[in-house]
Amino acid sequence: MTDVAAGTAGTPTFCPTLHYRDAKAAIKQLTEAFGFAQSALYESEDGAVLHAELSFGNGVVMLGSKGVGGTYEEALGGGGPVGVYVTVADPDAHHRRAEQAGVEIALPLTDQDYGSREYTARDLEGNLWTFGTYTPAVPKA
Repeated sequence: MTDVAAGTAGTPTFCPTLHYRDAKAAIKQLTEAFGFAQSALYESEDGAVLHAELSFGNGVVMLGSKGVGGTYEEALGGGGPVGVYVTVADPDAHHRRAEQAGVEIALPLTDQDYGSREYTARDLEGNLWTFGTYTPAVPKA
């Protein structure tokens, strides 16, 4: 028996969720500097991001604005920052793109002992995004 919902083949089975003080700036940085694609955006009447979805490969990150209230935001409390790992085919090119966009590089592009080539960047609100060649193994159910 598996806990994965039926019919999810080809879709992510989990997605990081982040709340930002300036969700619109976060969306801009994630799309322009890191190459994510915006697939959904829902805003309140005052322009706060209620929910956004950004994709990269077969992964998705969901995000929204801090301060809009609700039970989920209450449960998060003052949580964060967080770290997210994203597998990329060409970390050197990805690193150049991030540098050209003025992103803060927290850990330089490095060949790791475990075989990955990767770097870590800090987004505008302090979350760490590591981009590299490491691909975690997913056991067969």
